[in-house]
Amino acid sequence: MQDKNINDLYAFIAVATDRSFTRAAARLGLSQSALSHTIRQLEERLGLRLLMRTTRSVATTEAGARLLQIVAPRLEEIAAELQALSALRGKLSGNIRITTGDHAAQTVLWPKLAGFLPEYPDIKVEIALEYGLTDIVAQRYDAGVRLGEQVAKDMVAVRIGPDLRFLVVGSPDYFVGRTVPLTPRELVGHNCINLRLPTHGGLYAWEFEQNGQPLKVRVDGQLVFNSIFDARNAALAGFGLAFIPEDMARPYLTDGRLVAVLEEWCQPWPGYHLYYPSRRQASPAFALLVEMLRHREGAEEIAPALPVLHPGVLASG
Repeated sequence: MQDKNINDLYAFIAVATDRSFTRAAARLGLSQSALSHTIRQLEERLGLRLLMRTTRSVATTEAGARLLQIVAPRLEEIAAELQALSALRGKLSGNIRITTGDHAAQTVLWPKLAGFLPEYPDIKVEIALEYGLTDIVAQRYDAGVRLGEQVAKDMVAVRIGPDLRFLVVGSPDYFVGRTVPLTPRELVGHNCINLRLPTHGGLYAWEFEQNGQPLKVRVDGQLVFNSIFDARNAALAGFGLAFIPEDMARPYLTDGRLVAVLEEWCQPWPGYHLYYPSRRQASPAFALLVEMLRHREGAEEIAPALPVLHPGVLASG
């Protein structure tokens, strides 16, 4: 295949990984008609059907899946090497794609990137907000950010945030006339605000631990969100109990708009980690970004003590 057809391969990989001509065209800066023409030309030259198209979806054929598996990693390695060569010009540059959740993006990634990016104007960072554990190799991300316990063992993991604790919180008005839960199992009698996570196959089961014994509880309620910030806002409005990171709850616990229950069951988890494939050849720009994000103990402000709702408090009108 001639060198000029490298761009056609990039186009195929974009469509195959995005499973959409619309999304791939937007990412590549092409029109959908131009992208479709490029794919048809590639299929004609190879004499093989690479993609199956319907009005609603795009999927690879057996030949397309094989081509994607063989070519995508090699083109990614070439792109990484070209980025590394750019450092020889004395200027760090490159494009870095990261998948993460909205809480990590707002509390860890963005605060650090805001101070980093102005110093390196030729480094471009794309942040995709996703709750599922995305296959960063197949989707051509440079890295992902998730809690430490969620990172696959075959990935390089770099801690970028402190330990994280989730709390069960609700508004004082919610507890009027209701019994305060003393154990996580008693949450089944409460209106709980659920979070839908694609990776968990549906609704997230709230995770607790006491005396080293883990416990998962599947709760029920009127509301389901796919954003933890929306769950917090619903709890503030009195629609039920939410299970949210402590730092998100702290300002409202301090001013009394939220109260915490079951705190003794809410143990810290390993904080956010940046992860990427162990075989990845890090470009100078990516290596610099990793070091900038790396968590250093003592850098974060110590959190103030939290007010806790004790049994009996606010349990009657």
